[in-house]
Amino acid sequence: MAGEKEMSIRESTDTTPRIKTPPKSSAIPVPFVYNASDDGTDENLLILLHGLGDTQIPFGKLGRQLHLPQTATLALRAPEQIPFLYEQAYQWYTSFDQLGELIEHPNPTPALELMTKVIDHLTTACGWPPHRIHFFGFAQGGTVAAEFALKFWRTELALQQKALPSTSPDPVPASSAPRAFGSVVSVCGPLVSYPTLPQPCPTSVLIFHRPPPAESALPSGAIAALKKGYAKVEEVKMKGEGMPRSKEEFEPIMRFWSENLGRRQMEGLYGVMSGMGTS
Repeated sequence: MAGEKEMSIRESTDTTPRIKTPPKSSAIPVPFVYNASDDGTDENLLILLHGLGDTQIPFGKLGRQLHLPQTATLALRAPEQIPFLYEQAYQWYTSFDQLGELIEHPNPTPALELMTKVIDHLTTACGWPPHRIHFFGFAQGGTVAAEFALKFWRTELALQQKALPSTSPDPVPASSAPRAFGSVVSVCGPLVSYPTLPQPCPTSVLIFHRPPPAESALPSGAIAALKKGYAKVEEVKMKGEGMPRSKEEFEPIMRFWSENLGRRQMEGLYGVMSGMGTS
């Protein structure tokens, strides 16, 4: 799929280790599939979050199939098994009421608390800086990704406020500047909240969705809510249902990643990415 197309991605000045420490199952409270980068340089981490009723296994395979340059992948399983189902089907947060009907206004807090633990481990023990962490989520997984990137940014803004008195005329030191994730790709996954932030989140967002009458069509106001929370939102709408499946449907997502993934300069690297000469 993605391996057929070379990518040009942004130069990185990071001094973090080229090969990152793999995540530990003792620190991440749900099963996961981790794949180090194919080319031996872990510059970016793409976290994949499956949809309602699925597991991490298909998204672990997707992560391997993407072959994104200098990018490791981490597919997480949702924490809750859907009640009354005997198959392996999981949800990121309680999604059904006692009658088995979908909850109209679900509470994503359990998923956001899980993601906080995951990111704490990845940034402290594994060496991933937040701006090199990217998300890809489908449906409920996309909702979790978009909600969590806002929660992370909101927390960073609050930490900045504590670090610097509002009366100080001095510029914000780099050590206390708010951090944000690199990007979010949400496939048919809207926010379940309407964000109110003093400053929009700078994380780049691509929302890929299906128009009505698709079952996975976004609710009205979903794009406006994303643009309220994020400074950069790109919208891709294609007829069909569910996940993108063809090369044509994945093309705008691959282009988005080419604009947002980082690239570490490697001595002796030659022509591995389109538009790049010798390094």
